[in-house]
Amino acid sequence: MVSVKRDGIILRKTTLDFESEGVLNPAVVKDNGKIHLFYRALAKNNFSSIGYCILSDYKTIETRLSKPVIISEFEYEKHGVEDPRIVKIDHLFYLTYTSYDGINALGTLAVSEDLTSWQKKGIIVPKIPYNKFRFLSESQGEIAEKYRRFNKLPPTLTKDKDVFLWDKNVIFFPRRINGKLYFLHRIRPDIQIVGIKNIEDLNPDFWKDYFLHFKDHIILSPLYEHEVSYIGGGCPPIETEHGWLLIYHGVHDTIEGYVYSACAALLDLDNPEKEISRLPYPLFKPEEEWEQKGEVNNVCFPTGAIVEGDTLHVYYGAADKRIAVASLSISELLKELLRYTP
Repeated sequence: MVSVKRDGIILRKTTLDFESEGVLNPAVVKDNGKIHLFYRALAKNNFSSIGYCILSDYKTIETRLSKPVIISEFEYEKHGVEDPRIVKIDHLFYLTYTSYDGINALGTLAVSEDLTSWQKKGIIVPKIPYNKFRFLSESQGEIAEKYRRFNKLPPTLTKDKDVFLWDKNVIFFPRRINGKLYFLHRIRPDIQIVGIKNIEDLNPDFWKDYFLHFKDHIILSPLYEHEVSYIGGGCPPIETEHGWLLIYHGVHDTIEGYVYSACAALLDLDNPEKEISRLPYPLFKPEEEWEQKGEVNNVCFPTGAIVEGDTLHVYYGAADKRIAVASLSISELLKELLRYTP
């Protein structure tokens, strides 16, 4: 078992309207000696924006803005911007988030050169109706039953609404691999991967071909009990000598409801579509009261990480109400993961 130290809660909700109901699921990046944290801020009526703070060390808040830095501006995000992740590729910061219009939840991209001014690039995952997804993805044969169960048209919606397949947890790799930009995304219950030369390649023809070969793009599927219900991306992949270290989330449906745990896997450095190994147990799971009780109970939802020497700091949403950090030895984790290579 990997030894994990819980450093505790580092950010809580305030009385400010935009974050009065909770703070959770932060994107974290270290740049010019500072740790920048972009977090999902929850207002009343489950409306989300993205708040911002700077840390003086991995768990101490130095500066915290009193208003959000990214807000809803367009129709496709009119009910909120959620669950950011961030990487720096070359000289550009890529911040991905889920835009929610009250019906559709889709992966969206904003970019910045300075972490201050953000240019929204819009939704980068496909706007594909449920029936079309099933039609295209089953061209190679029947897909897993869970895809049909998780991804069917909600029965309560009216016919005059555009309803698309939910596609969330968009997370870029922090550099190009063999000249390509890669990102993870999640159509339940698995984690899929996309490789492109440029963002502009993500056009309808690309996605049609992608779904015609959908099974080829699934890189991780639920395997162990703690992730048996479904999995999804967590922190941006971390480059190591043994492969891309992926901290993701796994979900187990229990008699007390869903339990969200932080999990770990290793992907091939040159071919990130290839899984090398994964832990057969959670890296950490809800154990503290503040992880077990909140807006959503029993949630450890990892979304950001930084490496300092041999220490990996994992930032996560705790019970969808507060933000916490846990620390561990990256060499110990890698050693443990390599025990489980086929």
